[in-house]
Amino acid sequence: QVQLVESGGGLVQPGGSLRLSCAASRSIFSMNLMGWYRQAPGKERELVAVITSGSGKSYADSVKGRFTISGPSGENTVILQMNSLKPEDTAVYYCRSLFDGMDYWGKGTLVTVSS
Repeated sequence: QVQLVESGGGLVQPGGSLRLSCAASRSIFSMNLMGWYRQAPGKERELVAVITSGSGKSYADSVKGRFTISGPSGENTVILQMNSLKPEDTAVYYCRSLFDGMDYWGKGTLVTVSS
């Protein structure tokens, strides 16, 4: 079992920055995937940025050059640094982990980009 807890969401103006953290209940070094997805109102959940054991880091085209995923920080934390935020980045951001054949999700943290 893996529990994932997101933090760092909030309200930010366009052009601003936020830093999201995902803390796992166990070491993430052996996980096959660790990363971030988001779901905007009325839309399907989509990949934002992930770290995989085989392919390294991957980003959605819409966030390349603006968002950076890093980790692990310590043994069990992955960070998503979000810069130059746009209103279309508004969504609930979820942390996801694939480990030992199981798929784990956090409860999400809301990011609102608005003036």
